[in-house]
Amino acid sequence: MDNASDFELIKRNTLEILTDEDLKKLLEEKKSRSAYIGRATTGPLHVGHLIPLGKIFDFQKANVEVKILLADIHAALDDLKAKWSDLDKRVEYTQKCIELSFDWPKKITFVKGSDFQLGHDYVLDMLKLSTVSTVERAMHAASEVTRMKNPKVSELVYPIMQCLDEQYLDVDIQFGGIDQRHIMAYAREYLPKLDYRKRAEIMTPLIASLQGPGTKMSSSIPGSHIKVYDSEESINRKLKNAYCPAGVIEDNLVMQIAKFLIFPSENRLIVERDEKFGGDVEIDSYAHLEKLFIEKTLHPTDLKNAVAAHLVRRFEKVRVYFEKHVDLLEELGKEFLP
Repeated sequence: MDNASDFELIKRNTLEILTDEDLKKLLEEKKSRSAYIGRATTGPLHVGHLIPLGKIFDFQKANVEVKILLADIHAALDDLKAKWSDLDKRVEYTQKCIELSFDWPKKITFVKGSDFQLGHDYVLDMLKLSTVSTVERAMHAASEVTRMKNPKVSELVYPIMQCLDEQYLDVDIQFGGIDQRHIMAYAREYLPKLDYRKRAEIMTPLIASLQGPGTKMSSSIPGSHIKVYDSEESINRKLKNAYCPAGVIEDNLVMQIAKFLIFPSENRLIVERDEKFGGDVEIDSYAHLEKLFIEKTLHPTDLKNAVAAHLVRRFEKVRVYFEKHVDLLEELGKEFLP
């Protein structure tokens, strides 16, 4: 593929890139490129967390090597969303969920945050950035990511560390959900203060919750999410009750799962239905799916059934793993149980 094609592939299904020009320059100047996405090892992994991870397929097709940061220290810094004593278990849990939720065409590199974030040079750079970052600037950077109910000093350290992760992971790109925007903008502004280069920053959408408009999928909101190891019965039940009005695309979780998760990784969706309703149909692109749905030639029930069947199949390996390792879920807490 040429650079223009790589750019369009990387830009697909994103909300913003800081900046388009920087990404195009990177693709022109480097044939081997690298990117990372950070996953704080906090709550249960659900479908919403897979949306930015699904971009990995596009990056790999565009000759971009991807690293996944298992951000264990970040999980504790965020108002102790994870206890210090639980960090290793959280890392094990998160890595298994990610490994088993996709059929990865190429090897993914996992990096544990505490393996490099406690090093002398990293800590020194963190202290250096703390001397040039105002409290107001650090709070703004962290405002969409950390809890910030009664801000702790650790929550102001959080964006400083995420900024430095780009340098110490030796990558050209950071990507993640649009909620990361303030931190990514902070990184572009503050890395040059240590004579480090700024990176390209790529942001993906946040998806709606099962409850419909006005809510987002969150592990802290019961009934809003689908865990990657939920039972087949649970997935079918949750999708059956999901917000999905006929012909409506906006805030439609079922359509969002198809757009951001199914088609980037598998390029097709099989809808099984009775002959009297048109028979089975194989949909080979999201544009095709959207056309059928808007025209109301595809009924919401048929779409829900197809997406549920896909998720049941996709999550089979992670579901079987945690059926055998339910003790790990019990150790992490009842919110982790399916």
